[in-house]
Amino acid sequence: MDQCRRTLEQHNWNIEAAVQDRLNEQEGVPSVFNPPPSRPLQVNTADHRVYSYIVSRPQPRGLLGWSYYLIMLPFRFTYYTLLDIFRFALRFIRPDPRGRVTDPVGDVVSFIQSFEEKYGRSHPVFYQGTYSQALNDAKRELRYLLVYLHGEDHQDTDEFCRSTLCTEEVIAFLNTRMLFWACSTSKPEGYRVSQALRENTYPFLAMIMLKDRKMTVVGRLEGLIQPEDFINQLTFIMDANQTYLMSERLEREERSQTQVLRQQQDEAYLASLRADQEKERKKREEQEQQRQEEEKVRQSALAEERRRRTLEEEKERKSECLPPEPPSDDPESVKIVFKLPNDTRVERRFLFGQSLTVIYDFLFSLKETPEKFEIVTNFPRRVLPCLPTEEQPNPPTLKEAGLSRSEVLFVQDLTDD
Repeated sequence: MDQCRRTLEQHNWNIEAAVQDRLNEQEGVPSVFNPPPSRPLQVNTADHRVYSYIVSRPQPRGLLGWSYYLIMLPFRFTYYTLLDIFRFALRFIRPDPRGRVTDPVGDVVSFIQSFEEKYGRSHPVFYQGTYSQALNDAKRELRYLLVYLHGEDHQDTDEFCRSTLCTEEVIAFLNTRMLFWACSTSKPEGYRVSQALRENTYPFLAMIMLKDRKMTVVGRLEGLIQPEDFINQLTFIMDANQTYLMSERLEREERSQTQVLRQQQDEAYLASLRADQEKERKKREEQEQQRQEEEKVRQSALAEERRRRTLEEEKERKSECLPPEPPSDDPESVKIVFKLPNDTRVERRFLFGQSLTVIYDFLFSLKETPEKFEIVTNFPRRVLPCLPTEEQPNPPTLKEAGLSRSEVLFVQDLTDD
């Protein structure tokens, strides 16, 4: 709400001007309240093919008319001569304030308000923005722009506004066929435009359009022109220059199609690039995954090799620590035949007084024995407690385990478990 209030205050609470200026900003046209550095208006007025239509003042008729004209001629000549001399002298004393444009949209809005106060609200739709913005809109929309410079002091201005500009047929014609911008030459914005268009007399109107890629004046109407003649002259100007607008539209469509084609090509290239990048990314991921798997296999193989070496070293250590085998005639000796999981048989003698751990260490030192195993009697079937536990930290001896002088024990593989 605060932003809306500030915008309306900048436009003297004229909602039409505020909305139009806001739309111009959204379309990329600079706001009149933040104008770019002042520069000459870019309108081509040097085209020698400009259609010019000047309406001269009617000559006096009859004896009474010529008598009035001759009587008023010296007074009119003196008045305008003195007025020109005064303005010329005043220019040396004080620069023309119209030379500095500080509020262009304010000048336009002020003119529209004074026009409506004097001639009523029935008039063509005035473009409520600066002259530069009107040129930009006409160029962007490929429309004709009719510029009207209002000379307040000219004797034909009132009659033109009342009998021509504000008639229904002129209003309908202008509102449907072109943009219409107007300002008084007494305002800085109007004076600046008059300097650019170089009018000769009033009322003055200029038809501007995009021609050869430049905003060009293609028609000039000067003097007091009647409604029917006014419409006819504008129609003639528009028909004479319609081919330029058509060619510009075709060129824009071609540029637009070229731009769309280029955009489609760029999108196709980007899509192909993204597909290649995605393919490359997947390839890198697959390579990285393969490398990780190979590294995992290598690490697993290294770990298995270290485990195997550790196991071999442990078997050698256990073998070196085994007590010597007792002789066969020793009365305390026990002959045991071990059946290994690979169906091989191993025979060795032990002493009754030795711990079951000695039997386990002997089997563990053998290369054919699995890494984890248990020793089982055949009948009755029972597992010998060869390793210390929390309940039995010291395993029993062979005698305590109930072994006889000759036994057959089975080695059961527990590696899978």
